[in-house]
Amino acid sequence: MTTSTSARHHYYVPKPSPYPVLLCLSLLLLATGLGLRVNGIGAGRWLIGAGALPLLYVLFGWFGSIIAESRAGLYHRWEDRSFRLGMMWFIVSEVVLFATFFGVLFYERSLSVPWLAGLDPHFSPWPGFAGGWPTAGPAGKAFEVISPWGIPALNTVLLLSSGATVTWAHWGLRRDHRQQLISGLVLTVLLGVVFLALQAQEFHHAYTELGLTLGSGVYGATFFMLTGLHGFHVTLGVVMLTVILWRSVKGDFNRDHHFGFEAVSWYWHFVDVVWLMLFVFVYWM
Repeated sequence: MTTSTSARHHYYVPKPSPYPVLLCLSLLLLATGLGLRVNGIGAGRWLIGAGALPLLYVLFGWFGSIIAESRAGLYHRWEDRSFRLGMMWFIVSEVVLFATFFGVLFYERSLSVPWLAGLDPHFSPWPGFAGGWPTAGPAGKAFEVISPWGIPALNTVLLLSSGATVTWAHWGLRRDHRQQLISGLVLTVLLGVVFLALQAQEFHHAYTELGLTLGSGVYGATFFMLTGLHGFHVTLGVVMLTVILWRSVKGDFNRDHHFGFEAVSWYWHFVDVVWLMLFVFVYWM
């Protein structure tokens, strides 16, 4: 009884909330709508829209409630520890997600394609299959591979620089230098936006001039899956950094209580590391 009472005393327990139920409902609608859409059923787009609206409501409402509770001083050491553990496990799940797709790339490039090329011609995936990487698929449509020393190299410099600017902003926060904090965040957001703009230009160039599309065999599918998934994460990171910038301007963080900033900076550094792996294993090698 004493332990239970102590836990209740030290750990803030929020009031019952509709957000978990709404989140489950929105994800169900999104998944169902996407499945219908992929199979060419018109109702899919409406279900996607019906799922996106409550999802946005939950994101704004739930995170808004957490921010309000933090401002009210309801979070202390126990809550901070829980938030840190939660963010750490979230990043671990993201590591597993990207590791899966990097594993697919390794399996395709180093195992399955050479193995299929060594089969008897009667058992080849399609006539004229000779292996080699990248493979163009059964349609045999020619495409060009994107050079790593153009936009990919520039984007690598941009993301590495953004990792430095967000760290610089963190130093400013730890020293109560508000202007350094805000300037560092502004630079980080701008670098992220430029990265996304250049990646969009790269995708457009690949589709319109290089012939590299999602239909360009297993290489095209893997390339756009990995780079597109990373671009989605960069987009989320830019949105989160923008929210942190807005909160910093309002004076929400101080040198002792700023886990919201730290969580987003952890996420951003993770995005940087994934891009370095993409640059080496997808563009360069």
